[in-house]
Amino acid sequence: MSESSGNHDGTGTSDTSGTHDGPGIDPSVAAELTRLRESIDNIDAAVVHMLAERFKCTQQVGVLKARHELPPADPAREARQIARLRELAGSAKLDPAFAEKLLNFIIAEVIRHHETIADGAR
Repeated sequence: MSESSGNHDGTGTSDTSGTHDGPGIDPSVAAELTRLRESIDNIDAAVVHMLAERFKCTQQVGVLKARHELPPADPAREARQIARLRELAGSAKLDPAFAEKLLNFIIAEVIRHHETIADGAR
């Protein structure tokens, strides 16, 4: 996710060191790029940790569902979550379609985990 990997200097070459985008770049521009990329890296780390916490919770949901023989998927809940996330994305100035794609990807992985848990409980 980090923008700092595979930086392009506009000439078709890329720099993977993350420290500069090409020879002759203005030092103030390089410093600003470094500052922004460090922020992006920190945000990426936070996203990964938040996803890990989310999956810890959904694993517990999967165990509870399996224990009570509930289906792995809950289409009504998923639809509510998608609508909620689209609204949040819009208010955050993030493309709601992108947010929906991301949540659909996460939901599919959660359902896969729930199916695995349910299979193990049988």
